[in-house]
Amino acid sequence: MTAPAPRRIVLTGATGQIAPLVARHLTSRHRVVLTSRTPWRGAPRPGVTHVTCDYDVYESLVDVFRGADALFVVTNDPTRPEHDRNVVRAAVEASVGHLVKLSAAAVLDSAAHDLITEWQRANEERVKESGIPWTMVQPRSFMSHALGWAPGIRSSGITHALHPHSRNACVAPEDIAEVSALLLGDTGHHFRSYQLTGPQPLSAHEQSAVLSRVLGRPLRCRELTPEEAHTRYTRRYSPAMADALIASAGRQLAGAKAQTTDTVERLTGRPATTFAQWAAGHRDRFA
Repeated sequence: MTAPAPRRIVLTGATGQIAPLVARHLTSRHRVVLTSRTPWRGAPRPGVTHVTCDYDVYESLVDVFRGADALFVVTNDPTRPEHDRNVVRAAVEASVGHLVKLSAAAVLDSAAHDLITEWQRANEERVKESGIPWTMVQPRSFMSHALGWAPGIRSSGITHALHPHSRNACVAPEDIAEVSALLLGDTGHHFRSYQLTGPQPLSAHEQSAVLSRVLGRPLRCRELTPEEAHTRYTRRYSPAMADALIASAGRQLAGAKAQTTDTVERLTGRPATTFAQWAAGHRDRFA
């Protein structure tokens, strides 16, 4: 039997978490292009071409997207919706064969109306209206958000969280990447949406206990007030983004993020990664 011809697959978000992980699953079989708004400063990656794009100028994206059998769409700034419009517009003009959009599980929550969720809903609708075959990847919160605790763990053995006993069925970025790589360019997944979660919902308090066992040292999870959490968020994000994160935490407190799916196992043929497995694999980032 003749092996399938290699595809040209373009991944946006080269400097983020997911796209580089997706590339690892593709480079042995396909021609991969990673794009980002800033120049790539890391070591060259075998089988991967890096291209810097100006997302404010859709014409610069057309040249990169042209001839792509599939495009993995990652955008990360809801305050710059023109970037999302330009990506889809360029994909249409470049006649991209398949769009796989990294979205969010919150779009399915009818009670979620914060800035981030509404932005993702608008992005999904834009992709669906493009005329290009599409697939949505809708993950719950990334397990890697726990890496934000690393400095506090190293310095004082303390983690911090708003509503630390509320649970989230968070998912490993590596699982999101493996699923996304399977979907790209596969016509059997056209016009479908896949909600991805981890195998069990965990609270920040429970995650801290897992990290304590992995690191072999005691950790304490301290509860933040909404005001403290907002102050912490605004050190990194805009006030509007901070408001959205506070609202998201409120939905988690109400139980909106505790449901799990078996999507990772159905698509990959293996169980979804547990938080304990993920933490053990990233132990050096906390130690």
